Amino acid sequence: MALEIVGGAAVGAVFEKLLEAVVDARNKATQFDSSLEKLENRLTFIKSCILQVEKLKDQLDRPKEEMEKLVRILKDGEKLIRKCSNVSCCNNLMKKWRYARKIDALDDSLLKLFQVDLLSQMEILAIFKSDRFSLISNRGVSHKYENLGSCEASDPPALLVGLDVPLIELKRRLLKDDHHESRIVVSAPGGCGKTTLAKRFCQDKQVKEYFEHIWYVTVSKAFDLIGIINKLYWHNEEQVPVFQNEEDAVNQLELMLKKKLQHGGHILLVLDDVWCGAESVLVKFKFQMQGYKVLVTSRNEFPGFGSTYNLKLLNEEDARNLFCHSAIPQGRTGSSMPTEDLLNKIVRQCKGFPLALEVVGRSLHGQPVEIWKSTLMKLCEGQSIVNYEDEVRNCLQSSLDALCNHKDIILKECFMDLGSFPEDQKIPVTALIDIWADLHKLDEDGVHAISNLHKLRSRNLLNLVLTSNGANENDGWFNDAFVTQHDLLRDLAIYQSNQEPIHKRKRLILDLTGNRLPHWWSNEKQLQLSARLVSISTDEMFSSSWPNMQIPEAKVLILNFNHTQKKYELPEFMKRMDKLKVLIVTNYGFCASELTNFSPLGSLCNLKRMRLEKVSIPTLCNTITELKNLEKLSLVMCHKIGQAFASSTTKIPEMLPNLREINIDYCNDLVELPDGFCDLARLDKLSISNCHKLSALPEEIGKLQNLEVLRIHACTRVSKLPDSIGSLQKLSILDITGCLRIRNMPKRIGELQSLREFQMRKCRGLRELPPSVTDLVELERVICDEETAQLWDCFMHLLPNLTLSVPEELINLNWL
Repeated sequence: MALEIVGGAAVGAVFEKLLEAVVDARNKATQFDSSLEKLENRLTFIKSCILQVEKLKDQLDRPKEEMEKLVRILKDGEKLIRKCSNVSCCNNLMKKWRYARKIDALDDSLLKLFQVDLLSQMEILAIFKSDRFSLISNRGVSHKYENLGSCEASDPPALLVGLDVPLIELKRRLLKDDHHESRIVVSAPGGCGKTTLAKRFCQDKQVKEYFEHIWYVTVSKAFDLIGIINKLYWHNEEQVPVFQNEEDAVNQLELMLKKKLQHGGHILLVLDDVWCGAESVLVKFKFQMQGYKVLVTSRNEFPGFGSTYNLKLLNEEDARNLFCHSAIPQGRTGSSMPTEDLLNKIVRQCKGFPLALEVVGRSLHGQPVEIWKSTLMKLCEGQSIVNYEDEVRNCLQSSLDALCNHKDIILKECFMDLGSFPEDQKIPVTALIDIWADLHKLDEDGVHAISNLHKLRSRNLLNLVLTSNGANENDGWFNDAFVTQHDLLRDLAIYQSNQEPIHKRKRLILDLTGNRLPHWWSNEKQLQLSARLVSISTDEMFSSSWPNMQIPEAKVLILNFNHTQKKYELPEFMKRMDKLKVLIVTNYGFCASELTNFSPLGSLCNLKRMRLEKVSIPTLCNTITELKNLEKLSLVMCHKIGQAFASSTTKIPEMLPNLREINIDYCNDLVELPDGFCDLARLDKLSISNCHKLSALPEEIGKLQNLEVLRIHACTRVSKLPDSIGSLQKLSILDITGCLRIRNMPKRIGELQSLREFQMRKCRGLRELPPSVTDLVELERVICDEETAQLWDCFMHLLPNLTLSVPEELINLNWL
């Protein structure tokens, strides 16, 4: 490149002539003084570089053509400057202007020629001048290694907020001489300050004293294993070997590390910005050596490599400090300053997200108060930062783009579906299982759904909370599990969904304020929409007056509303949703609201799953004669269930002939199971949980010959199980966890010949087990407390396949 081609004394001589001509012209042609001064400064700066490289012309050998090009520019430049010296002050303005333009063009040519890789070439010159010259001479100066760069961490930003606690925690975990925690992955979404924390850690005084060697490598998307190892060799003044393959490179690196550690001290390797899919390469740096530690920053978690430190978002005070640093010019005072209230409201809209705080702050820097107010109005009206701040969106988008490259493309689709639920609300995992079973053809038990949620969680695209002790995960019961998501990530999902024209979108996500409808919906000429998932959220001001909508391809309809007193009417347009398979209706208000107009349900001949939450349903069955394809019914915090089914003019087995699963959760006025439920011949799962007024199960439950899962979970008034339970020959899972009043098991429990798992934690009233439990020959697992385990001890020798599991009690308040 530019500095390399400067090789011979001829070039130096030509350069000196040009510089001499410029100095002479400045004394004569004062009308070009500004242009000549600029050119002289440029040449003076370049001169020292030329003199140094001239001494190294043997090592820096470049093609003859490149040297000739430089000589030609220098000679032409000298001729131009000589002509300028002869331009009289009396010459016309046009001529002087032309010469001034030519001088500027010469300066630009020199700048471009020497600017291309000036910094990297200066580094090479410094190396040649240093004591390392002999070592580099032995290695040879190959362009293959010239731009490997440094492995030193650059300085973090001047203002650091919210990193004191993370820094202390990292030092606590890494500045120890044991092997217990030698690898840590700092994980968080993009733009949360992971790199800043890593650089701050490397520059910390205690860290520098503890680690003799600190190597910092930025990895990014392309994880070039051999390239990184080459860089580490180069940085450590070692001869860079020619590696046969990646395995050879890793072996050579291990030898170099051992050699360094033999001299004492510790080594810290920082791998910054490691992307998804790098697990197989990352593990190559997993050496078991005393004194060797690795710190990784990533948007993902790599549990197979090291422990995870999740970097949290900023608290309100730190968020405010970071925002003010970007938004408030130093020394600004007076009436142009925003009020404390205005400033704090904008900060809160950024949700503690560092990148959003900085970007929004910079956009308001030095702006009048009116622009601040306008920004707040946009944010409060639902115009997300993601929509109008490209820097924030692009940062988050890169995480989403990584899902597109993942072999399991369905992950992105699952992420996008999360935008269908309201902001700042917990998303029930069971609702997602219902949606994805039909929308993406995942399994009905939720195995793949939970797997995808774990994968998205490991990429910091959501938070997954499992509030139980994990005892129920094996049988697909996730009633206590939920998902939360940062608002900006939800906004990103919605933004992506809205990029297509309204009639072509796969997801139609509407968040209505009052009765204000989008213009396309209120027009007389209705668009036919092709969305497969439709989500409509309304607030307390919505009148439930639904316009017509044509969405014939929709498979999933999610209705979110926030009512406390009013009735909520199901929309009539549902009648024409012939392909609808999943209906989810959720009230996010404080109290249950009555759900009305159930007649459209009778037209949904393909409806398979229905979930109703926090609604009163006294008229559910008044107008429905048959839901012939409904397979799963979930009622959560619903009122008047008994009244709903008692008022039906159609017998329940005739209304729901193919119902296979019923989930009733937190329905506090449920006193008994509705008549007819025990006549549902195809029912294979019955789960009743947290229904504290339910006192018993009907004796008729023994008629459910296809029942495989029976769950009476945390129903604190249930005092016994009916003897007819022994007739459930297909029952494989029985759960009575939290049934505090049950004292005895039915004598016929031994007739459950298919029972494999019995969950009976927190059954404090249980005093004995009947002898018939010895007939449970298929029983493999009993999950219980220590007290209950003692009741099983005397039967263990008769049940060789049985394992008692006593899980540690976990107290998790995340559900609150």
